[in-house]
Amino acid sequence: MSLTAAKKKQFRAIGHNLKPVVIVADKGLTEGVITETLRALDDHELIKVKFAVGDREVKQQLIVELCQKTEAEVVQTIGKIALIYKSAAEPNPMLSNLTRPS
Repeated sequence: MSLTAAKKKQFRAIGHNLKPVVIVADKGLTEGVITETLRALDDHELIKVKFAVGDREVKQQLIVELCQKTEAEVVQTIGKIALIYKSAAEPNPMLSNLTRPS
């Protein structure tokens, strides 16, 4: 499922005020990081992930690998932060960053 340009624009606007909820360090994608990312995506659908990795190529590989393992899509990357999206099967309106009241 590929996001349209309009959806990406909408998600970037929502994501602007979000804080990173998952941090990927030099150890890479551990089972705990993947589990926590899946939990956060299930709860919030749209999340920011911080990559505390110095090398750009390694960071880009980690972003792609994380999205493949979680079946999520990258909305935007700026510096060390990636905004990713995965639709929840049954979104909770009070937790989802897409439906929660502002």
